[in-house]
Amino acid sequence: MQHVRFGRTGLKVSRLCLGTMTFGHQIDEATSFAIMDEAAHAGIDFFDTADMYPLGAPPDLFGRTEEIVGKWLKGRRDDFLIATKCFFPTGRHAWESGNSRHNIMRSIDLSLKRLGTDHVDLYQVHSWDTGTRIDETLIALDDLVTSGKVRYVGCSNVLAYQLSRSLGRAEVLGVTGFESVQPRYNMLFRENERELLPLCSEENIAVIPYNPLAGGFLTGKHRPEAPIDGGRFTLGAGTAERYRDRYWHDRMFATVDALRPLAAEAGVSLATLAVQWVLANPTITAPIVGASRPGQLADVVAAEATPIDPSLKRRIDEMTHEYRFGDAAR
Repeated sequence: MQHVRFGRTGLKVSRLCLGTMTFGHQIDEATSFAIMDEAAHAGIDFFDTADMYPLGAPPDLFGRTEEIVGKWLKGRRDDFLIATKCFFPTGRHAWESGNSRHNIMRSIDLSLKRLGTDHVDLYQVHSWDTGTRIDETLIALDDLVTSGKVRYVGCSNVLAYQLSRSLGRAEVLGVTGFESVQPRYNMLFRENERELLPLCSEENIAVIPYNPLAGGFLTGKHRPEAPIDGGRFTLGAGTAERYRDRYWHDRMFATVDALRPLAAEAGVSLATLAVQWVLANPTITAPIVGASRPGQLADVVAAEATPIDPSLKRRIDEMTHEYRFGDAAR
C-alpha cells in the first residue's frame, strides 16, 4: 500500500482510507473487527469515523461506531491514523450540534473517550454551519491543535467558496486552517471537478472523498427491476431516501450497464474500476472505502495496486461527462 503526503502537511497517509460509518448498525461488532483486520492486513492504516455514526441508526446508537473502532484499536493506537468528525446532532439539547465552540469542545472530549485515545490525527467539521461564524469554528479548532487533542483539522461537505473563505480567514487570524476536505465524488457525481477540486489543487488541500462506489451502486449489484436487497438503499433515519435520490435513476443504471464491458475489457470488477477512476484524479489523496464484509475490500485494494489505463480513463470521462453538471444528469 502506497503512502502519500496529506496535502500541504508533512503527514503521510495510506492511499486508501477505511470508512467505518456502517459499524454498529448495518454490520455488527464482530464483522466490523474483521473488516478492520482485513484493512490493516492490506496496509490501510488511515481510518475515518464520526460522532454521529453508525449511518441510518436511531439516536440511541450515536457514537457506537467510535466505540467499536476504539475497542479494536486498544493496544495498537500508534499504528493507525484516526479521523473523526462533529456537526450533526448527537444529543437532545439544541447546543449539541453545529460548529460552535461549545459543541466542538464538547464533541472532541466525547469522541476521545469513545475512541480510547488522548488525540485524533484529523478532526473535521462534518458540514458547513450557517449559524456559526467561521472565525469561531477556526479558533476553537486551533485551540484543540494547541492542546494536543487534535493533530490536523479538516472539513466535509463544503462548497468551494466556503472552503476558500475558511482558508482566507485562517490566514488573517493566524490560526490552523483546514488541511483537508471530504467531498462526495465518483463517476456518477462529478460536480466538484468544476470548482472545489481545482481550488484544492491550487491550495494543496488534501482530498479524501467519500462514496467512490456511490454507496455500492457502482458495484453493479443493483438492478432497477429487482427488489432493493439491503445496503445504504434500505437504511433508516432518511438514509435510504437520500441514497435513492442520489443514484436510483434510470440514466445512472444505464451508465452502470455501459461500464460493465469496459470493466470486463480491463479484466477488473466494476468496483475496482470505479475506485481506479477516482484514484486517477491527481487531486485525490485517499478515497474513503467501506465494506459490509471483509472480502469486499479485495476489489478496492486491487484498485490501488493496479492503476487504470489512461486511455480507459479518458473513455470513462467522456461517458460520464454529464455528471459534472448536477441535476442536468437526470
